[in-house]
Amino acid sequence: MNRRILIILLSAFALAAVASYVVFRMVGTRLTLARKSTTSVVSAAKDIKLGSILTSADLTTIEISGTPPKGTILQAKDAIGRGVISDLYQGEPIVDSRLAPLGSGGGLAATIPQGMRACAVRVNEVVGVAGFATPGLHVDVLISGNPPGSDAAREGSKVATLLQNIEVLSAGTDIQKDAEGKPRQVQVVNLLVTPEQAELLSLASSELRIQLVLRNPLDTKFAQTTGSSTARLFNDTNAPAKPHSAGIVRRVQRPAPHVYLIEVFNGSKRNQEKFSSGEAKQ
Repeated sequence: MNRRILIILLSAFALAAVASYVVFRMVGTRLTLARKSTTSVVSAAKDIKLGSILTSADLTTIEISGTPPKGTILQAKDAIGRGVISDLYQGEPIVDSRLAPLGSGGGLAATIPQGMRACAVRVNEVVGVAGFATPGLHVDVLISGNPPGSDAAREGSKVATLLQNIEVLSAGTDIQKDAEGKPRQVQVVNLLVTPEQAELLSLASSELRIQLVLRNPLDTKFAQTTGSSTARLFNDTNAPAKPHSAGIVRRVQRPAPHVYLIEVFNGSKRNQEKFSSGEAKQ
């Protein structure tokens, strides 16, 4: 074989070997990085309702690629025994902000932020059953009744807005007894309020009637209202305003006088005379 051809073949084999080695190292490095970029995190093994206390049976682990979300729980021991303050769904990674602090228990109390209170308000069945008041919605609180010192016979009942933009914490039923001692279900809505607002709601619940009205959660503006009364409902608000008589000059139109036409014949002459109604009377 020609020596020149042999050198060319050996050089080609050497270059192919070097290229194969470089490609192998690059692919191997990428595979290693891909394996290292996945993280094992704790997730929900089933759907978990708000207020539940997590147990080992409720948890599992999954592998997620890339950097896990901030606050993601990596070990099951950091989640067991903590209350759920927001519904969790199967396969969802569990983050620390969705759980109550360790030792705070479960139920409604664990969902109340520090400095706030959950105040129970009785509502009618239309509000409670029709899906009106559900957790997370925002409502305004209206009160109606007869204020002390008001003339109920003349003005009737009054209504006013007590609180605005209040978050609904939970909604459900409560078992109470009627006058005969028999149990009955009452619709109850828990509102997230400050301690001062809780005092107002407590007083209003015992003295007046309370009505909740739904509002857009994105609408955070406070409306300036003056309240209303029954007497105001019967006022003719559509009647045009009467102008004040002072400084207004009115033009009085008098009826036009009647004109009489009289023909006078003097021989062969014919004359016509016109008289107004006033002149005719004279």
